[in-house]
Amino acid sequence: MAQSRKNFVQACAAIVVSVVLNGAAWAQNFVATDTQSVMQSINDYRAEHETEIIKDFAALLSLPNVATNLSDMTKNADHISTLLESRGFSTKRLSAGGAPYVYAELLNPSATETVLIYAHFDGQPVQEENWVYPPFEPTLLDAPLQSGGQPVNIDDVEGDFDPEWRLYARSAGDDKMPIIALVHALDALRENGIELSVNLKLLLDGEEERGSPTVGRILEENLELFDVDLLLFCDGPMHQSRQTQLVFGVRGGRTLDITTYGANRPLHSGHYGNWAPNPIMNLAYLLTSMRDETGRILIDGYYDNVATLTELERAAIADMPDVALLLQDELSVHTPEGAGTRLEELITLPALNARGIVAGGVGDKGRNIILSNATVSLNLRLVPNQSPERVRELIEAHVSEQGFYIVHEDPTNEDLRTHQKVAKLDWRGAGGPGLRTPLDHPMSLRLVKLMRTISPELIVTPSMGGGLPLHAFDTQLEAPIIVLPLANHDNNQHAENENIRLQNVWDAMSIYGTLLATFGEM
Repeated sequence: MAQSRKNFVQACAAIVVSVVLNGAAWAQNFVATDTQSVMQSINDYRAEHETEIIKDFAALLSLPNVATNLSDMTKNADHISTLLESRGFSTKRLSAGGAPYVYAELLNPSATETVLIYAHFDGQPVQEENWVYPPFEPTLLDAPLQSGGQPVNIDDVEGDFDPEWRLYARSAGDDKMPIIALVHALDALRENGIELSVNLKLLLDGEEERGSPTVGRILEENLELFDVDLLLFCDGPMHQSRQTQLVFGVRGGRTLDITTYGANRPLHSGHYGNWAPNPIMNLAYLLTSMRDETGRILIDGYYDNVATLTELERAAIADMPDVALLLQDELSVHTPEGAGTRLEELITLPALNARGIVAGGVGDKGRNIILSNATVSLNLRLVPNQSPERVRELIEAHVSEQGFYIVHEDPTNEDLRTHQKVAKLDWRGAGGPGLRTPLDHPMSLRLVKLMRTISPELIVTPSMGGGLPLHAFDTQLEAPIIVLPLANHDNNQHAENENIRLQNVWDAMSIYGTLLATFGEM
């Protein structure tokens, strides 16, 4: 009897794996037929309105959008509200002391379910001198910059735009594209007399690039607005293979700056070398004690509470295209970290990465001195079950074990005299844990089923490597959270020359429109 029960459980598990990874063979024919019809209607509409869509996109991208500039962010929110209200949305400006958020809803009295779509409209700060074209003067190129792309005048284009052309501007890929794709997908549905199958709500974030510091308060103070059945996060790059994907988790994060110290003033390296403590070398020794060359973290207890992958998640990773060789060639990498483990599995593990070091100068700026201090900024990526507070405890214990006296403010001369090694630990932001929605959640299965009819080569991804402000939503809303990334993977997000491939915009329109028109009928 026990063996029969075991065989039954294994058979059920195999069915779930097949449904998630390979699509539901039992999908009703009318759903597939209906999705194809809706997609065709959207694509036909888009082909007739490409110039209008790109001009609307360029107008939004031309608005500077660094979250700390509240005046600029208000202009962005005003512009977006106008786009939405002209499509029948009711909108509301939400704020809790930071940049504005735009809430909007488009309700269908006959719909029984509600989908909330999240995107953000702020962007990373720019260093204009590093951009080939000004970041807030959107420029259409006939190929990627690295391939010699040249500017194209939008008004001079006759017929279809080449889907491989790129639009360059800050936030082109991260993350204003979903806003434009969504409003024009709704235009396409309306022109073809296709109703939404769900109630649609939007939350557009004006401070995501700052970590969405006030989103928790906004949710708490307006909880009645967020009674929804599914939360779709539309942010992040899609898979490097260019295949559509659904992502069911993200990593959390914390930031830590560590400063080590020598003497209380810089010293001549000839006169004091071999005697004066060298903060750069001490910092280097500390860093190599924290992780090895494969990227594995060496801090005692760091992996104790890490959520392991389920059988279903491991099967999903195994089913994904292996892009290791493609990326090694594209990025000129000989030996990746990870000791041979696939990238898709590595990004489900904790990470400790140095994102910058400030310590003296090199080349023409080098000086023959022993500095008084050196600082590294660490980016900590956390996974489910890792508490940010516990991570802090483990790291501080490790630094102490390496012989450092820990301070959290600049040390005094007395601190330096009375302790062999001193380190200042500056924890920045509260951070948040990682999150993964189960692949076999009923909403997960429904969405995968529908997306397979839209994109048969859909990739099911247990987690992306980056972070999103999901923790606040997860703690306050009951709806499952699934990420739908649609920007090209090589969009240069956060860097100079950020861009979007036009085909990704067209695909986003098709996916948003078809999903909203058919999901509630499943």
